[in-house]
Amino acid sequence: MTTVASRAELDTLTDHLESSLTAIAGLHRQLPSVMGWARRLRRALGNGHRLLVAGNGGSAALAQHLTSELVGRFDGERPAFSALCLSSESSSVTAIGNDYGFEYAFSRQVQAHGRAGDIFLALSTSGRSANLLQATAEARRLDLVVWAMTGALPNPLAAQADDVLDVRTGSSAAAQEAQQVLVHLLCRAFDACEQRPDGASS
Repeated sequence: MTTVASRAELDTLTDHLESSLTAIAGLHRQLPSVMGWARRLRRALGNGHRLLVAGNGGSAALAQHLTSELVGRFDGERPAFSALCLSSESSSVTAIGNDYGFEYAFSRQVQAHGRAGDIFLALSTSGRSANLLQATAEARRLDLVVWAMTGALPNPLAAQADDVLDVRTGSSAAAQEAQQVLVHLLCRAFDACEQRPDGASS
């Protein structure tokens, strides 16, 4: 049996939906940057480098989503590429958190897996997570390329990154929903890059 929603309840849902739609519509300005990321990512992975991705909570789910699309596939058939979601390494995250502190949960993994020329991508709606800031610092020390997907600027994570895709909204939920679209846009752009025999991308 369907219960009729009150006007106040519908207004709450409408506000959420409008906030998310506005955040997603604002991604039009990011499309050139997304294409640039895709070309650089395709070139790096095609040359044997790796993508490391991390986030907390919902951002951890988005991080795992992105790496699964690269290791598996997005739409069409193509080779598998090396991408590792640090958030999904539950034994490592809990062991490091227990032994060193949760703020080192990702930086210790960057130290273990990251090599110069690899790309580290941090996903966060706030841009203030201590474990991501620690990881970006470690990635920079090891000469990884550091990218961030964040909510509104300015924020500390964006300030530490070599490049950032930001979502201009004050709502954490709307930012995360727009970041899901950014993940798919990046995958779409990645697959659209033509790979040449020398490992370069178009």
